[in-house]
Amino acid sequence: MLLEVNRITAGYGHAPILEEISLGVETGEIVCVIGPNGAGKSTVLRTVAGQLTPCAGWVRYAGEDITRLGIAERGRRGLMFIPQGMNIFPNLTVRENLEIAGLLISGKQARQQAIRETLDHYPIIGRKKDLYARDLSGGERQLLALSRTRILRPRLVVLDEPSLGLAPLLVNLIFDEIVGLTRLGVSILLVEQNARKALSISHRGYVLELGRNRLTGTGSQLLQNDEVQRLYLGGEPADEANAMS
Repeated sequence: MLLEVNRITAGYGHAPILEEISLGVETGEIVCVIGPNGAGKSTVLRTVAGQLTPCAGWVRYAGEDITRLGIAERGRRGLMFIPQGMNIFPNLTVRENLEIAGLLISGKQARQQAIRETLDHYPIIGRKKDLYARDLSGGERQLLALSRTRILRPRLVVLDEPSLGLAPLLVNLIFDEIVGLTRLGVSILLVEQNARKALSISHRGYVLELGRNRLTGTGSQLLQNDEVQRLYLGGEPADEANAMS
């Protein structure tokens, strides 16, 4: 198990949002967390990333207890957080955003090669490498945020709502890229409002409700679950096979 979250209670101030939440991510997995608004999904990610410290329970990553480590130290150990919204440097160019990520790569030649390969892999943003990131569309900004993972090759990426507000075509592109990252050895913990799409690419999923674990299973099991369909998938039959499970 690459990531283990064991019975954490966490929140803001004196108000706990999460109560004894547990989940795990194995190496090479995509794991999604779904649930209604206010269920605590983003709070889980912030706790895993190190923005929040739980008041009970523990977080273990790559065999080490990281419960009290900050976000920077977790990043140095290969745990990368891509939050919702402002996840790039808008006043820098596309290339400069990638160059900042590349600073963690030893050797100028290796760094330049990684940036060049990343721009080639993402022609949509590669064509705009000299534009300010603030001038990109929402989908292009999300691709730029994801593109840094190809440079850094973290062991675990924690993603908060990567498809929020995007057009359907770009949603498919973002999810294809998430699947592609696992082929590079990157594991994914994902919170996503498009529950059907998230479950369709996930090895496993967790359903939260009022800050607690409600259901868990493989992506395909949760897609077929009557309760999940009724509450989170609009009551429609599951129509997407989970080839990952």
